[in-house]
Amino acid sequence: MSTSTAAPTRTGTRRAISNTLKGSAGNLIEWYDLYVYAAFSSYFATYFFNQKDPTQAQIDAYLTFALTFLMRPVGSWFFGRFADQRGRKAALTLSVTLMCAGSLIMCILPGLNQIGLWSTVLLYLTRLLQGFSVGGEYGTSATYMSEAATAGRRGFFSSFQYVTLVGGQVLALLTLVILQNVLGADQLTAWGWRIPFLIGAIAALVVLWLRRTMDETITEDQRRAASSTADAASHGLAARPGSLKLLFTQHWKPFLIVVFLTMGGTMAFYLFTTYILSFMNNVSHIPKTQTSVINFWALFVFMLLQPVFGALSDRIGRKAQLILFGVLGTLFTWPIMATLAGVNDAMAAFWLMLAGLTINALYTSVSAIVKAEMFPASIRALGVGLAYAVANSLFGGTVPFIGESLSSAGHKEWLFAYVTIAIALSLIVYIFFVPGKRHPRGSSFDQDDVAPETQSRR
Repeated sequence: MSTSTAAPTRTGTRRAISNTLKGSAGNLIEWYDLYVYAAFSSYFATYFFNQKDPTQAQIDAYLTFALTFLMRPVGSWFFGRFADQRGRKAALTLSVTLMCAGSLIMCILPGLNQIGLWSTVLLYLTRLLQGFSVGGEYGTSATYMSEAATAGRRGFFSSFQYVTLVGGQVLALLTLVILQNVLGADQLTAWGWRIPFLIGAIAALVVLWLRRTMDETITEDQRRAASSTADAASHGLAARPGSLKLLFTQHWKPFLIVVFLTMGGTMAFYLFTTYILSFMNNVSHIPKTQTSVINFWALFVFMLLQPVFGALSDRIGRKAQLILFGVLGTLFTWPIMATLAGVNDAMAAFWLMLAGLTINALYTSVSAIVKAEMFPASIRALGVGLAYAVANSLFGGTVPFIGESLSSAGHKEWLFAYVTIAIALSLIVYIFFVPGKRHPRGSSFDQDDVAPETQSRR
């Protein structure tokens, strides 16, 4: 008897691990490509923007980074609808294909000296394509990894979305550190910054090959319900799966909750992972070569913390962990950044950055699963992806640009207050609006919520 029950459990676990790796591999490459832009922007900023004023060129480069977030809601709508109606596998494959195309364009894009302002325009279009792709990746991969996980360990397995998300940034920084040591600053500025985008394009092709063998997690019933309004009604749905009508007529409350619970966490994330690199260079006056190493090791530890806190959430619940993040983030974000502003020692800067990231890991490790648990399968990919994208577009993606602008105007403390207030507002949402149970009513991951091939491990 024990043998017969152990085998399916081992098989289900192996299958969950395999699907998690395949689903998260694309997430890794998507976010690597996104952060390569931020990591190398100081080398190519004057290539595409103001060649006479490097500071203004850097601000323009960050503005372009923020523009990618404008396309995230569009990408989340398109891919969320696609994933809820056609399947998670097809949506994930398409998103990484578009990311590959964006990376290839960056490899060959001419600069101001070659084609004038057309260079900047084409860069904008490339970044918008990337934002569209990443917008589709987050919601679909969060949904897929939550559904593909074994029951009772969804916090642990779904935390790998941020393992690979942060892993993408770690790889981008590792690439930066290697190229800084292999090539000189002049070579990096002239042509070396193109190398990481070529690496991303090649890696995306590998992910496309891996995703051919992913299990699908939506059922045939859901696909049939998506084919027409009549079929949707026969399955007890007021509208077709993956439609905005279904989302905003029946699930608008969890949508708003996800937007505002994401607000504080995503702003803290971009503060301590993206803007902090420029902050250390321009405010703390730590050399670029040192800040690259600081960022790499701090983010590496941050990445390792994700499954630890993800497993913790399976024991204590998502709500308690989010509240802990909200309290610590509200209390310590300003002190950490204010102290960092007066530090020019690399080791001290490392520990300050790691402190901020450790607090943020309480949020990021459960970010995917807490959102996925709020929606039923028929609207999960769209609900998670669109709400997250809206929050990122309004709050997270603008942090580097706002921070750089305020710092150059002599008001760097205003950013600390801005992020602290956002975390405090999200804390209110965690306390009063996030369900206390690990698996909220109406969003259960039950037997008829997933495809037959993934049911064996439920």
